[in-house]
Amino acid sequence: MSARRLPVYLALDTSGSMRGEPIQAVNVGLQSFLGSLRQNPFALESVHLSIITFDGKVVEVLPMTPLEAVVLPEIVCPESGPTFLGEALNYICDKVAREVRTSSAEQKGDWRPLLFVMTDGKPSDTQAYNEACLRAKQAHFGSIIACAAGPKSVPDQLKQLTDNVVSLDTMDSSSFSSFFQWVTVAVTTSTTNAGSGAGESADLPPPPPEVQVVL
Repeated sequence: MSARRLPVYLALDTSGSMRGEPIQAVNVGLQSFLGSLRQNPFALESVHLSIITFDGKVVEVLPMTPLEAVVLPEIVCPESGPTFLGEALNYICDKVAREVRTSSAEQKGDWRPLLFVMTDGKPSDTQAYNEACLRAKQAHFGSIIACAAGPKSVPDQLKQLTDNVVSLDTMDSSSFSSFFQWVTVAVTTSTTNAGSGAGESADLPPPPPEVQVVL
């Protein structure tokens, strides 16, 4: 019988405006996120990670991989380009339908997946985004957390996707590393709650000062 997994999906904006320091900061944040998660025994046992980037196209840069086997790719950005967030969300909903195991008489299914979305702008594919938000809400995620990074992001648009929206005023490495540290705590809280049988969609931990909750 296979062990129950906690699928974690990261959707990262790689549109042209993320070039330079912002995307370098995201790469540094991802490394610390991975390092911290691996220190949690239950996360090591259960977390499977998948990373999807979106700009003018949607790319799965890391297929669903057990935490201990993850080798992080270098995330890069084109020089310019749109932000196809709707297409990315549809892609992830398709992945969830294929990848997340449901319970059967023989085995318990996976824990409800977690989705983290980070964007520094607004969706270029507005209609696809509106439709994808509805799909994502029906996809039985344990939590969806969206991060609006920097001054050009539109937190209100992300509220369509989830009530859990945070914002970063700046797009430097300390802001992104604070965000990813908080994501680590959110994931480990989920794994700990799952492990203790306390349910899966736990209250999110309070974010650090650089990460503001959007009400």
